[in-house]
Amino acid sequence: MLTPGDRVGVAVSGGADSVALLRVFRALRDKLGITLLVVHFDHCLRGAESDADAEFVEKLARDSKIEFILDREDVAAAAAKHKWNVEDAARRLRYGFFGRLIEEGRATRIAVAQTEDDQAETVLAHLLRGTGITGLAGIYPTAGSIVRPLLGERRDALRKYLSRFGQAWREDSTNLDLRRQRARIRQKLLPLLERDFSPQITARLAGLASLAREEESFWTALVEDRFRALVRKSDGSLEVRIHDFLAPMELAHGIEHPEPLRALTERLVRRLYQEVNGDRRGLTAQHVEQVIHLASKSSSGRRIELPGGILVERSFGDLVFSSARGVSGALRETSRPSNAYQYSVRLPERGAVTVPVPELKRRFCLKLIDWPIAERDTKRDTEALDADLLRGPLILRNWRQGDAYRPRGRRQEKKLKDMFLAGRVRSRDRACWPVLESGGRVVWARGMPPAGDFCAREGTRTGVVIEEDHL
Repeated sequence: MLTPGDRVGVAVSGGADSVALLRVFRALRDKLGITLLVVHFDHCLRGAESDADAEFVEKLARDSKIEFILDREDVAAAAAKHKWNVEDAARRLRYGFFGRLIEEGRATRIAVAQTEDDQAETVLAHLLRGTGITGLAGIYPTAGSIVRPLLGERRDALRKYLSRFGQAWREDSTNLDLRRQRARIRQKLLPLLERDFSPQITARLAGLASLAREEESFWTALVEDRFRALVRKSDGSLEVRIHDFLAPMELAHGIEHPEPLRALTERLVRRLYQEVNGDRRGLTAQHVEQVIHLASKSSSGRRIELPGGILVERSFGDLVFSSARGVSGALRETSRPSNAYQYSVRLPERGAVTVPVPELKRRFCLKLIDWPIAERDTKRDTEALDADLLRGPLILRNWRQGDAYRPRGRRQEKKLKDMFLAGRVRSRDRACWPVLESGGRVVWARGMPPAGDFCAREGTRTGVVIEEDHL
């Protein structure tokens, strides 16, 4: 967990477990070759009691001649603002404080005093909530810069250790509040299981967590390998082929049972969600099932929204994960996109005009060319517009619902939406698709045949060719 030279921030709440952790580190710091800090986070939940905890911990640090760092945040206010429960808010803010200490270089490790009892309580809490292997793994001994050296020790043993030195500690009154699930597990459920079912229940639950962590380590490595091999990144989204998603690896010949691949696909959903959202909070087994159903049963263009504004769309043979927070307008065809654009175009008598479109990070060049064109330019024959047929206002804008025109070579007008589908344009790309409008009529759309009524033809004197480049 530690190496010589580490600056270890010992997270001390004032309770027996964290005070014991501080004493252990104080006794071992020279042998380990580490520097200690005492760090305390005040949740501002218990008024004068919280203030007294902070003063107690500061005195412990001062008596031990160890640097003391205090941070305070109003957990209740943060919980109300973000609609978190109080325990979740406390954990988020506390670990946010630890993260800042690491980022600022004030500590290289944060040591937290969770015990075997905490491990057993966590596993039970996850079981009661409903969980899989990931939840059964419980608390990890190390997680990034966080280390938990006492995870194999019992709470009672630590209190006996402190009593030998006559060392005082603080008791948190919320640990006795039976309105909190953790308090009910600690005060009622675990003692009941220990008394009536198994005296070794705490150790057995901790052992189960250890085995689950081994399983989870294997799955994590496998999922990461498949994620790197199969997933593509594109403009802030993640894409994976439907076939690869539903069959992420090849099984040995003769193994036809689908469950192994199903288990891998489920974990791949969670990994994709985590990559886009930043974490997996809020994603349930039901959400995972919805994604798999979208991939296996739905048609192209269908999409679902997951917690956190994460959108998953089936786009032909691909499954696309993206964040609605960043591109919500572009993903909802029925509303005006947040990066809608509209630029007036004034054609010169000769040469070209360039129209930058920052929303697309592209520029469009409308070139005027003499007609009829040279043989070497015959490719342009089918793409050019007749400059004399274009009427003002000439506008380059994004696609809108209802846009339609008669493409060159067709007898009937077609909606651009249908042309997008035929051209395999993804739904998420359509709302910002560039369109040229002349006198209120659509005459051109990127990648589509131009409007037949406005195409260059025999008798055309000046053609207009539209080219696109990166901005």
